[in-house]
Amino acid sequence: MKLDLYQVDAFANKIFEGNPAAVVPLERWLPDEIMQSIAQENNLSETAFFCKSPEGFDLRWFTPNREVRLCGHATLATAFIIFKIFNYKLDKILFKSLSGILYVEKAGDLIKMDLPSQNPIICDIPKLLKDGLGLRPEVCYFNEDYIAVFKNENDIISIQPDFQKLKMLKSRGVIITAPAIEYDFVSRAFFPKYTILEDSVTGSAYTKLIPCWFERTGKTKLYSKQVSKRGGELFCEY
Repeated sequence: MKLDLYQVDAFANKIFEGNPAAVVPLERWLPDEIMQSIAQENNLSETAFFCKSPEGFDLRWFTPNREVRLCGHATLATAFIIFKIFNYKLDKILFKSLSGILYVEKAGDLIKMDLPSQNPIICDIPKLLKDGLGLRPEVCYFNEDYIAVFKNENDIISIQPDFQKLKMLKSRGVIITAPAIEYDFVSRAFFPKYTILEDSVTGSAYTKLIPCWFERTGKTKLYSKQVSKRGGELFCEY
């Protein structure tokens, strides 16, 4: 059996930037254990598999150690392949996924994703979170991930996490964020339970960050950067 595999740097302005995702087109679904093994072999934060369906495309995402319900950057990467490599004629793609129906469309030179909002709720700051980040956030939110809000961009860049402590939290991962000068806000994201210590650019994190920053600023349009080593920029709208 031979499969095509594409690697795309999502949220990138140039090569070696953004978040790399693998994209594998399928004529029919492979057994889950085979797709998991391919994702493990790729050893990227996500490998996306897609199949044509009557309405559009079915889409699934795998980290090196498990399937996930939502992945933004691998969705963006898959749409790029469908538009650019497969010369898809429509301007909008419908994906059926574990998170329901997702729409991705052309927006000039960009690709626009419509992801579900996952409003985070303000919560107490767990001791493991504070100890794992080495710095106490100003406020903490929770919705599947912990979202720790800090004073400024320097706080975000300077944090050196203790991943063993963050791994013990009862959450998918930890997102840290703060206001910035050049951007409305910056962020970083850590998912040690998924073998992703720091994710380069995390589309699904913005389903929580955007409602959080809307609540804090009242802005419906927000310009953001994930300040990981590779980094990536996002134009966001609530």
